[in-house]
Amino acid sequence: MKIQGQFKAEDLRILREVPGVTVEAGGARGRGRGDAVLRFGPATEAVAVEVKRRANAATAWQIVQQSRTVPDGNLLLVAGATTAEAREILERHGVAVVDGLGNAHVELPGLLLHTEGQRGRRGDAPRSRTQARLAGKGGVAAQALLLEPMREWKVQDLAGEAGVSIGLAHRVLARLETEGLVAAEGAGPRRVRRVADPTALLDLWAEENTDRSVQRMRAYRLAREPRALADAASAGLDAAGIDHAVTGAAAAARIAPFITAVPVAEIWIDPVASLEEAVAATGAELAETGHNLAFVQANGDEPLAFRHKVEGIWAVNPFRLFYDLRNDPRRGHEQAETLRREVIGF
Repeated sequence: MKIQGQFKAEDLRILREVPGVTVEAGGARGRGRGDAVLRFGPATEAVAVEVKRRANAATAWQIVQQSRTVPDGNLLLVAGATTAEAREILERHGVAVVDGLGNAHVELPGLLLHTEGQRGRRGDAPRSRTQARLAGKGGVAAQALLLEPMREWKVQDLAGEAGVSIGLAHRVLARLETEGLVAAEGAGPRRVRRVADPTALLDLWAEENTDRSVQRMRAYRLAREPRALADAASAGLDAAGIDHAVTGAAAAARIAPFITAVPVAEIWIDPVASLEEAVAATGAELAETGHNLAFVQANGDEPLAFRHKVEGIWAVNPFRLFYDLRNDPRRGHEQAETLRREVIGF
């Protein structure tokens, strides 16, 4: 595949690092640096080319918005590195992408190209070490913003709502402002920020969040049906003074009734509690096979952030539920997208 157009020196460097792409500077018709001609065999297609050093979920949403202003929608993102989430968003919205890690998805008239990073090579964009990541307490701050996207946030307000330091709240807001996900108004003590793109913020948090040192214990408890199982488990943990939050399909069945299959009730347990005590508190017995309860514990209380009561049980907040469903191999991604569409709304 050959790209011909007017590019800056840094853009040319990135383009020339992309496997399978030949670059010719100059000669393309167009109005600016992004206009180029894509050649593949005897065919040619005019495209707008956007070059980035790296692209994450937030970058992908910016490119999707940009593609809507491009004649015929022919926009090609060329990046030194992309994340899997970014590539999925771009492909879903018909934006072509190639990167220096060997990933590509290009659908244009007469051309369909799809490649994935070679084994043994890094197939995803490296995360910047200089920016606040939306994981751990930084991820809790992101969820606070998502829960009240229309609110005007001061740094100290976010710190208090998320239970994080002033410094971390400032770094998270500064990073999101750089990504174009929050908009700022005012200066000094009057400076406030508001979420500008909750869709992109949700995807960026889901992309970057990780749970540290997760432990899992499986158990079985006799129950008439899945709803009664979650009720009894949550009540037992409450009685024992163990902080917890139901997640996965069991929580989704309360928040989003269209999700009906609940093979296992998953429950996040406070990190200071003993998993064995949690099992005993619910009246369950350990079971490696045939289990209907899964007690999950991380090295931190972030999964319990903003938990709330839903029909008598403690459940994770809707954004945490979205994240947990996405990571469930049993139709979890499909259920997460349904939750997003029907409940979250962005």
